[in-house]
Amino acid sequence: MPVEISHRAVVPTHMALQRLDHIVAGLFPDYSRSRLQAWIKEGELTVDGAVARPNQKLRGGEEIRIHALVNEVTNEAQAIELDIVYEDESLIVINKPAGLVVHPGAGNPDGTLLNALLHHAPEIDAVPRAGIVHRLDKDTTGLLVVARTLASQNHLVRQLQDRSMHRIYEAVLYGVLSRDGIVNAALGRHPTQRTKMAIRRDGREAITRYRVLETFPEHTHVELSLETGRTHQIRVHMQSVKHSLVGDTTYGGGFKMPADKTLETTLRGFQRPALHARQLGLIHPDTEEECSWETELPDDMQQLLEALSEAEARRDDL
Repeated sequence: MPVEISHRAVVPTHMALQRLDHIVAGLFPDYSRSRLQAWIKEGELTVDGAVARPNQKLRGGEEIRIHALVNEVTNEAQAIELDIVYEDESLIVINKPAGLVVHPGAGNPDGTLLNALLHHAPEIDAVPRAGIVHRLDKDTTGLLVVARTLASQNHLVRQLQDRSMHRIYEAVLYGVLSRDGIVNAALGRHPTQRTKMAIRRDGREAITRYRVLETFPEHTHVELSLETGRTHQIRVHMQSVKHSLVGDTTYGGGFKMPADKTLETTLRGFQRPALHARQLGLIHPDTEEECSWETELPDDMQQLLEALSEAEARRDDL
């Protein structure tokens, strides 16, 4: 059954001179880019009350309005166990395991975090996308916040937009990084492989900072902080500086045989990108207080680091 939706937002100054379709993708992350483009073309998404073009560049300060009808999609509530780090009447913070898809989609019609949330908190069905305001890839572990009310969701989305929500990750990379650094490279869809992302001059701004935590003979353990939250951002950015994530078969460029052959089994057995969302910081939507949560590395990453340390010790004993 069609549902009427209505949204309003003002284009922030940091988005000035960007294309309309890029801007609204950031302002309304609950909706796909294809849906937003359709609304622009159909005149259901307007700029200062006027129909606009998807590639039209804005100055900043314009009022964006969406008034549209969408077909309601019903998702099933499923009793899937959740590792809840914190919850109250406004939000839920979850420690997501590897293998759990966040949203239903092609190939994953159910069995997702969204289905689990509908079972745990049925009232969340009244919030778009069951309150999910940001994603983690299927095989990325760690902290993710969910809004329990529409007001809370709007508050959290604004924090993502103005970059006041802080997310810190840990990863294990191929190669030895000798110093901390930053990658500032716009991201967009890969020109020929549509399931992948790539660095593109016409892409959306993406900034990743990294700090070296520990180095090994052929690998590096790093901490990463995001100033933006693009799809596959960390994985693409680290590949771009020739330090892809251990276990990343999509962007890793193939298995890299270690000099210490005893590491081969451990590295081949790590079947996901070695990436964990360790820390999440935000302003609570109700109290306006700063909140922060942290979770330990999952067992598989701890075991990977232990194996790398043991290999380094063997090398030092030679």
